Amino acid sequence: MPEFDRHVLETLREPLEAGRITISRAALQADFPAACQLIAAMNPCPCGWRGDPNGRCRCTPEIAARYLRKLSGPLLDRIDIQLEIPALTPAELSARSSTIGESSAAIALRVNAARERQLTRQGKTNRELGGREVDEVCRPDAEGEALLRQAGERFGWSARAYYRVLKVARTIADLAGTAMPSAAQVGEAVQYRRAFGSV
Repeated sequence: MPEFDRHVLETLREPLEAGRITISRAALQADFPAACQLIAAMNPCPCGWRGDPNGRCRCTPEIAARYLRKLSGPLLDRIDIQLEIPALTPAELSARSSTIGESSAAIALRVNAARERQLTRQGKTNRELGGREVDEVCRPDAEGEALLRQAGERFGWSARAYYRVLKVARTIADLAGTAMPSAAQVGEAVQYRRAFGSV
């Protein structure tokens, strides 16, 4: 992502937030549907080796920080899941080839069931919930709420980030078939938003 021009990246904010984009030219204005699922990747620094145990990175902390600052806080706020994925060792790669995970068909069934739960409960997906609806539909149990409040204070989340974590927790609960997000499900949602520290 940081290899794109910052202005181009910032234009993603509106479709990620509203699912549409407005273009204004002279006296004319047009709205276009632009609901999308953004999947993006980036290196931790310009050379791509930051954090490598073999010390291959030659970027200074300032260069790495400048690289990460190409992504603004408001843009990152609109990305629900942010994961840091470390490189696998050769031993881990060979071990993975012998491990059989859950089939795509089984996962698809669970995802479809979760989506049906959302449509039955609120008539739309969790992604489409507004602020007041999130308060009603996504509220976790007392332990989960305390954990969410603590994480929000620790990481300095904006209101937008806070509500997005709540929606992810609600989705995790829907995938598990539970009526209310638990503390464990809130904790999982929090873990999905820790790649950029305080964002």
